[in-house]
Amino acid sequence: MSKQTLFNRIDSTWTIFLDRDGVINRRIVGDYVKSPEELDLLPGVLDAIKFFSEKFNNVIVVTNQQGIAKGLMSTEDLEQVHDFLRKQVEKIGGKIDAIYYCPDGAYHTPNCRKPSPSMALQAQKDFPEIDFSKSIMVGDMPSDIAFGQNLGMITIWIQENNAVGYTGDARPDYTVSSLSEIANQLN
Repeated sequence: MSKQTLFNRIDSTWTIFLDRDGVINRRIVGDYVKSPEELDLLPGVLDAIKFFSEKFNNVIVVTNQQGIAKGLMSTEDLEQVHDFLRKQVEKIGGKIDAIYYCPDGAYHTPNCRKPSPSMALQAQKDFPEIDFSKSIMVGDMPSDIAFGQNLGMITIWIQENNAVGYTGDARPDYTVSSLSEIANQLN
């Protein structure tokens, strides 16, 4: 199915799931966003999220945050970052319905990290109207794509900064350069 065909099907009953680092904000390679001052939003992200707020029933952020398990930040630090992000979105008239994060390290068993469906299942519990067959997962890592596919979502990979092609086993349904590109094609 072409992107345009997909985008023509989307209405206000759909949900969009967004990864955070590398999709909403610049990824800090080898480190974590530990304070609001370190949250460097990517160009056009606020306008894109505002548009998604009008187009989709739910805008949900799902993010792995093992910096907590590593002791590099606290849950309070992370909540301050997320409060700051929400306020930036709200300032321009948008909304993020919920932000779910997994504080587990990759070495924890079991854990809630993507590609585990835990965060999406919690979102569906909190928002029973979420239908994964009418959901889109947008991410920049193979675990994001596998997460969406594990739940039957449409998957969109953000190819960040002219990165080398996608290397995951689970192939994304679509590839774009940014959230702005998705918003422009939906508009």
